[in-house]
Amino acid sequence: AGLATGTTPIGLYACLVDDCAQGKISFADVTTFNLDEYRGLDPEHDQSYRYFMKKHLFDHVDIDQARTHVPEARTPMPRPCAQPTNRPLKRRAHRFAAARLGPNGHIGFNEPEDTFPKATHCVDLTESTIQANSRLFDRVEDVPRQAYTMGIGTIMAARSVLVVVEGSHKAEIVKKAFFGPVTPEVPASILQFHPDAPSLSIRQRVRCASKGRLGSDGRGIRVRRHRHRRRALRGCRPAGHCGDGG
Repeated sequence: AGLATGTTPIGLYACLVDDCAQGKISFADVTTFNLDEYRGLDPEHDQSYRYFMKKHLFDHVDIDQARTHVPEARTPMPRPCAQPTNRPLKRRAHRFAAARLGPNGHIGFNEPEDTFPKATHCVDLTESTIQANSRLFDRVEDVPRQAYTMGIGTIMAARSVLVVVEGSHKAEIVKKAFFGPVTPEVPASILQFHPDAPSLSIRQRVRCASKGRLGSDGRGIRVRRHRHRRRALRGCRPAGHCGDGG
């Protein structure tokens, strides 16, 4: 399974923890690969994604933590950063990947670029991402300027991709990602080519002006599959839309 971080999936992980505690599900045979990690943060730093996953999921379910994988944040040079995370990824495609939708359309830390990067790579975070994440740090200056992220090609190889969205402020980017043109300037738009990529909207209502409503009414979670768009794109091959990555 590929897993996302950030404030958006916290509620989702709380539901999984509760289901595991009730014996409805088990993580005993699950292997996880996180989509991303800030470059340079110690795993014990309270804003590292290893710390996040332990706090919100790993320490509360019956998972073998030796089978949990988060990109190594302290790799000294950008170029080798793909090596430790890509070795296990090459052995199997994910059955399932959860990805949060960023305000600028990023999934993982795949920021808007000229191409869709295939492989795990180092990325320079955009100013909008730095500002959006600064609320979690004491000062904006403390937000790392680089991150390691699973590439678009690896995410697209998952059998199923769940896109998690929270907040009415993301209505416009939802519209662009799921109903606009497929472009690396909106990285999540590539998921329109995926055969199984529903969206999950939680907590606050998310409206798309031209395509009705995505989201919950405050009483639960709504999942919407964008079949109308997928039918129009049937037969297209996402691999042809990926760049070489970093």
